[in-house]
Parts: sequence; structure tokens; C-alpha cells
Amino acid sequence: MSFSSLRSVRSILSYQKYLRYFQQQQSCLVTVTDEYRAVSKSRSSLKGVELLRNPALNKGMAFTLEERQHMGIHGLLPPAVLSQDVQALRVMINFRRLNDDLDRYSELMNLSDRNEKLFYRVIADNIEEIIPIVYTPTVGLACQKYGLVFKRPRGLFITIHDKGHIYDILCNWTEQQVKAIVVTDGERILGLGDLGAFGMGIPVGKLQLYTAIAGIPPQHCLPIMLDVGTNNQEISSNPLYIGIRQKRVTGKEYDEFIDEFMEAVVQRFGWDCLIQFEDFASHNAYRLLERYQKQYCTFNDDIQGTAAVVLAGLFGALRITNTKLVDNKYLFVGAGQAACGIADLLAHAMMREGATQEEAASRIWMYDVHGLIVEGRPQGDLEGPKSAYMKKGKPVKDLSAVVDYVKPSVLIGASGAGRLFHEAVLKTMGQINERPVIFALSNPTSRAECTAEEAYRETEGRCIFASGSPFKPVVYKDKTFYPGQGNNAYIFPAVSLATIACAARHVEEDMFLIAAQQLGLLVSQADLDAGRVYPPVTAIHEVTVKIAAHLAEHLYETKKAWNYPEPNDKEEFIRMQLYDTSYEYFGPKTWKWPEQHSSARNVPSIDEDVCLES
Repeated sequence: MSFSSLRSVRSILSYQKYLRYFQQQQSCLVTVTDEYRAVSKSRSSLKGVELLRNPALNKGMAFTLEERQHMGIHGLLPPAVLSQDVQALRVMINFRRLNDDLDRYSELMNLSDRNEKLFYRVIADNIEEIIPIVYTPTVGLACQKYGLVFKRPRGLFITIHDKGHIYDILCNWTEQQVKAIVVTDGERILGLGDLGAFGMGIPVGKLQLYTAIAGIPPQHCLPIMLDVGTNNQEISSNPLYIGIRQKRVTGKEYDEFIDEFMEAVVQRFGWDCLIQFEDFASHNAYRLLERYQKQYCTFNDDIQGTAAVVLAGLFGALRITNTKLVDNKYLFVGAGQAACGIADLLAHAMMREGATQEEAASRIWMYDVHGLIVEGRPQGDLEGPKSAYMKKGKPVKDLSAVVDYVKPSVLIGASGAGRLFHEAVLKTMGQINERPVIFALSNPTSRAECTAEEAYRETEGRCIFASGSPFKPVVYKDKTFYPGQGNNAYIFPAVSLATIACAARHVEEDMFLIAAQQLGLLVSQADLDAGRVYPPVTAIHEVTVKIAAHLAEHLYETKKAWNYPEPNDKEEFIRMQLYDTSYEYFGPKTWKWPEQHSSARNVPSIDEDVCLES
């Protein structure tokens, strides 16, 4: 960019916009340069056994004879050439021979360490079978056993002892163009509690879904564990524990640590690097989201992603009951960050339908470990986000009695406590509603408030059911029901893909409402007739592209996108960003000339006198 063009830009933009414009141009230049260097390195300097040891470039036995000879790996592989298709078949044969999900998880992680493109190809081709392994529910077990399954680091571990040097650690990551970070401090892993550094399995798994579902290139993704200690004595005393062995740091030191981390990410990777907070405890999650969401490109999936996917399920369910959001009464079992996030987005959606804030809040009731959240109850705190939904009423503690008292049409479990929706609770829901909506959202499966079979059986097959973890189809009275899975994977990859593709500087709250509405619309009538309130998991990649394209329309329309020029076809623009699992060609780059210029027969006969004259 010339100095004169810089001056002209400066004259029409504010100083802040000018800075952003300059950073964007600089970022584009760095991207092109880095990609050129990466391609040059892969085609020239990285040869021999080092090529086979690089999972991003390794093709296994798919290297052709010409490539093997050219890249110095001939003889390092068996002589047969096996296509990616054949290698994927071999992976799945071995995968299905294993009898234990933890072993399957470990086998897939080993594959990602050897052959990255084959790993993502296998997931994409077998998405319904593999998502429960790399994500919930198996990833929860993998985190609990992380000391056993850990073989090599797949991200950065930054401890409280590194305070003051976080930027230096980020510089140790060799990839220059990191566009998405998933970060956790391990304090509230799924419904399993404080797992400390063992919680690293969550950022790793989330970012694998970024690539497998949303097509965000893996080299642009970085999992990070912020290790501030753990209060789980059983975990920290485990000889295989991989984190620092001390009590959790809290208060001012903790806040300064997180502040430094956010600033260091921007310094290292730029303002448009997306930071997804994952599995922070409720007392930190809300205040960190409030603190950073207007300053950085960030969101909290437990609060916002969960809310959006549940709201999408409600949109689907209400297409079956033929009612509006405001026509229903909602009882949340659990009042933590997930439940409050769902309630907040639900209230926001009701207000978009025309309800007042007071009317929307009046339709939402909450229940926690101490009972129904009402004014003046004898025990249990009433502070925090749940206070917005506190009512005047009886302090009922028994859940089945609460259901009978509140008479909800929608029962939402986000408690992290298994089997709270027992027979009496489910039967009461069935008695007061013709088509009760029951969402048992807690993960993993062992923490689900009820199973799909229990919900259908106790409501005589009349309920509309969804869960956080997957359940198999249920046959009840000769009818087969297909329970929906309220999987965050329907939302966070799409939101992240749109944010990254459009170079948005912030993840606005409206994006989650728009994503939920679009996901609800993508549920076909055939799916609704079968009992599903979400599209089949097999369609999740296409669903993600559609949602991301819709979000891109919103970002450009509201002037929140910084990637210019604006593309005319947003869906085609999104598809152009997607990661390609096809193998790169490593043979010599050659091309042909026209026949008359490449054949020795076209050379004139030699005449010495003519040559001397010329």
C-alpha cells in the first residue's frame, strides 16, 4: 500500500477505523506470505522421513511411485499404493472392532497424530457414528482418564506461574495464522466438575469439530488450557496428573491472569482471532463474558451456544404443538450458567415475538438444589443471573410437586444431576399436557435427567423429547421415536465459521438468536413427524454451511463484517473457506509445450555456414 493511499484512507476514516483497516491489510499480506512459505516448505525442504512424520502432510500409503521417488520416501513405505478411500475403510474396520469407546477415542487421536486429512475425512464420512466419540459423551470419560490417554500435546498449557510471560508462550506456537482459540480452565468440565488440566480434552475436541463440521482449517485452530490449579484432590493426587498440583488461584490474581491472556492473544494473533470460552465455572463464566464480549471477538459456548441450540429445539417443538414461545410456561431444573443462558435467550426471543420483558420473565420458572426459586425461600442463595426469574410463590422442594404447582408445558433439565426426571415427574408432565416438551440436556449420558425411553414410556409416547447426549431410537407401542440431540455442534461451528470468514470483530448476541431461528427452520416436516426437533446429525455439515451463510448475510447487512469486498453469494463465499481433506500432490510440477516446440524433429538441419552468418 502506497503512502499516498494511506493518507487518503486516513482522511476518510476515524483513527480507530484506520487502525483496523491497516491491520486488516497487514494481516492479508502476512497470510499470503505465510501460505506461500508453507507451500514452498512442503514441496521442497520437508522431504524424506520428516514428511511422513508431519501429520498435516502425511498421506500414508497414498503417495504415488513418482511422489515417493521425488520426495525421498521410496522404500520407507510398503510398495502398494492405497488411496485415501481404502485407508479410510481400514480405519473404520479397526474402529468397529474395538469394544470400548475410550479405546475408540484413543485410536482416533492416534490417527490425528499420524494423518490429519485422513482423520477428518473419516469423521466427515461417519459423522453420526464418530461425533459421540470425539465429543460428548465419550470426551467426558476421556477427560477423566486424560492421564492415561494423553500421548502428545495438541495445544498450549499456560499456568498461573507463567503470569507475565503469556505472550512469550503464545509465540512458541509455530502456526502464524491462528484464527480460532478454544480455552478452558478446567473448573467445570461438562457435568463432571473440576478436572483441572485433564479438561484439555474439551478444547481439543471442540476444535476438531470446528474442522470436521465447519471446515475451518486445523492449522488455524489452537486449544489452550489455562492451568490455575485444581480443587479436586482425587485428580491432583493422581500420579498421572498432567497439571500443576495446587489449589485453584482465585480473586485478583486470577483476573489479572485472564486479562493478560486476552491481551496477549490480540498482540500475537490480531483483533479478529476468535476466543471461545469453554467449561468455566458459573461464578467466572458470566462475569468474564460480560467483561470481554464488547472488547474482544469472543463468546461462551456453555452460555450462548447451549442457549441457541435449545432455543432451536424449542422452535422445532412448537411447530409440532402449533404454539408460540410466549404461549408456553417453562420450568428449568438447574439454575447454573447453562440454564440462565437458555432462559436469557428465550426471554430475548419472546420479546422479539412482541412480549414485554416482564411478560417474558413471567413465563420462566427456575428450580435448583434448594427447590423452586421464589422470594423468601428459607435456604439457598437467590443472587446472580437466576434472580431475574425469581417469583412470588411457595418454596416447594420436591420436583414432582413443583411440576404440579407450576404446571409447565416445557421442562428443561440443565442440572448436571442424573435421573432427576423420575417416574412421578414425567407422569405429572404427561397428565397436565397433551404434548409435553421434555429436554434432558445434561452431559454426559450418565448425568442426563432421564433417558429417551423413560420419557416416552411415562408420557405414553406423547412427549416431544430432546437430550444433550445421543440416545438410540425408542420403540413404544409399535411406533418408533427418534429422539433429538440438542448438540451444541449444531451452533458453535456455524457461528465461528461465519465470524472468521467475515472477519467480524465481535460475536454479537443476535447471532445466536439468528442461528437458532435458522436451525429451527432447517428441520423438515418428515423429521418432525418422526419426533426429531433437530435435523439428522448426518446433515450437520450442510446445516452448518446454511446457518453460516445466513449469519454472513446478517454481518454484512449490519456492517459488522470486516472482510471486503463484500461477496455477492454468501453461501458460495462460505463454501470457498472450507477445509479440503483431499491429499496434496508432491510430485514434480511439470507442464507440456506445444508439439512443434517440444519435438527434436522440428529442429532445422544444421548448416554451418548459416550458423556462422547468424
